[in-house]
Order: sequence, then C-alpha cells, then structure tokens
Amino acid sequence: MNLTLLQMALLMACGAGWRVFRPAGLAADQTRLVLTSLVYYLLLPALVLEVLWAAAIGAASVRYSILGVSSIVFAMFCMWLVGFVCKFDAKRLGAMVLAVIPNVTYLGLPVIEQLYGKPARSIVIQLDLFAAAPLVFTLGIMVARYYGENQKNENKPVWTYLNAPPFWAAACAVLLNLNEVTAPLWLLGVLQKLSAAVVPLMLFSMGLALSWKAVSLRNLPYVVPALLVKMLLLPAFAFALADWVQLQHPDKAVAVLDLAMPSMLLGVVFCDRYRLDSALYAMTVTITTALSVLTLPFWHRVLNGDFAF
Repeated sequence: MNLTLLQMALLMACGAGWRVFRPAGLAADQTRLVLTSLVYYLLLPALVLEVLWAAAIGAASVRYSILGVSSIVFAMFCMWLVGFVCKFDAKRLGAMVLAVIPNVTYLGLPVIEQLYGKPARSIVIQLDLFAAAPLVFTLGIMVARYYGENQKNENKPVWTYLNAPPFWAAACAVLLNLNEVTAPLWLLGVLQKLSAAVVPLMLFSMGLALSWKAVSLRNLPYVVPALLVKMLLLPAFAFALADWVQLQHPDKAVAVLDLAMPSMLLGVVFCDRYRLDSALYAMTVTITTALSVLTLPFWHRVLNGDFAF
C-alpha cells in the first residue's frame, strides 16, 4: 500500500511542479482544463466502455449502487447536521456538504488498480457511474444551488447534467454487455490504448489542482468536522453496510476503500459556479488528499483483517 501511494504521490508531484515552474508558460489551471477535458470527453468514456462491456453486471451492480448512494448520502447528512448545529453560514455549509463526496475515480481508480489489479476497475467504474456521479449531478447540484447564488438563473432540471459522455458510454456498454455482443479486437485495442492514458493524466491533473495557498487557519474549524466525516465516519458506515448488502472480500475491500478516498475535485467547479466558499473547499481537498497517505493504509489494513474493527 505504501509503495502504491508513493507512486501516486510522485505523479501528483509532477503536476504540483508544473504549477510552480510553468513550462512553456502554461499556467496550471490552463493545463488542467485541457487535460481534464481530454479525459472527460474521450479517455474516460473509452475506459468506461472497455470495462463495463466485459464486466459482470448483475446483482453485484445493485449492491455497489446501494452501498455508494447510502454511504455518500449518510455522510452528506452528517456534515449538514454538524453545520446546522454549529451554525455555519450558508456558503461554508454548502461547500462542506459537497466536500464529503469521495474522489472515487480520479484518485480511487489509480490506487485501486495498483492494489487489486485491472479486474477491480469494474467496481470503481460502477461505484462512480451508478452511485457517486448521479448523486453529484443531482443532489450535489441541488445543495450548491440552495446554499449558493444562482447567478445565471438556471432553471433546467438537475438530471439534465447526466447527459454527459461517460454516462452515454456506460449506457452503450451495458446494452452491449447484456446482449452478449462481443467486442471486435480492433476496437478493443483502440479502447485499451485510450484507457491506458487515464490513470497518469488523472493523477497529474490532481497535482495541478492542489495548492497549499488555499490552506488557512481561519478555515480550520470548518474543515476538521469535514475531515472526520469524510475520512473516518463515511468509510466506517460503508464498512458496516457492505456486510448488510452481502459484499464479499475482495469486492468489499475495493468498494469500501474507494469510498474512503479524499474529497472530489469537481466540487471546486460547483463552488465557483454557485458562489460557495471555494477557498474553504479547496483547502479541504488539499488536506484530505494529504491525509490520505495515513487514512488509506489504515482502512486497507482494516479491510484485510489486520485490525479489528
């Protein structure tokens, strides 16, 4: 586990180094926008299509969905409850509720694949597309709209945000899978080559996004509850719920560890768009990502039975 995290950290450090040195005069935010757009519109759909086309889709997929949705909603409710009791102002409360949603793909996929091999990618993709992403683009946007400022007076339904390349790729893959259509070798080769670029570009983009300038002592009282909910309470709830939905090892370990990932990066976009506290959110992402070098090995050992829980 430590070796895996070291490899991930070095790739993210390359992105952080780009932020400092700006090769060819390209700013970190500009470079990240190009890379994340490439991943989102081309490489990630290719990965989704490759993985789900050959995945075992069935009762286990329903279990992953129940586990992911229940765990994330539970964490969001806990964070809202803390903010309500402690009387967080609206923009901070909205940001912190979003901050407990895990980074199941951009960090989860590289870590899980290194630890459990390529077969585990299917679980990560299903947790994302059948649980985390639909929640982000429905409940997440509703939270951002409610606690933020809708500057553009958007009135379109939140579910229209699900009209995105990864979801279309997932729909095609599931249809092809359930109808037992065999992938042509030439197409499979193209998808594999595109998919191979997803992990390093995701990690490099993570490094581009992280900035210690966002860390501020005045925000610490708001970040600490989010850290406890995100890094401890959410994985503990998922650990218990995984037994209830009858997930067996190693699938249980993969799913719970994926939900134990740090805060998602996409929330920064929502905070900017709806005028939530973006600096507070960015600080939470940075700190949860840094602390994951401690929390992820802990949960990995718990899931492997090295610690009683």
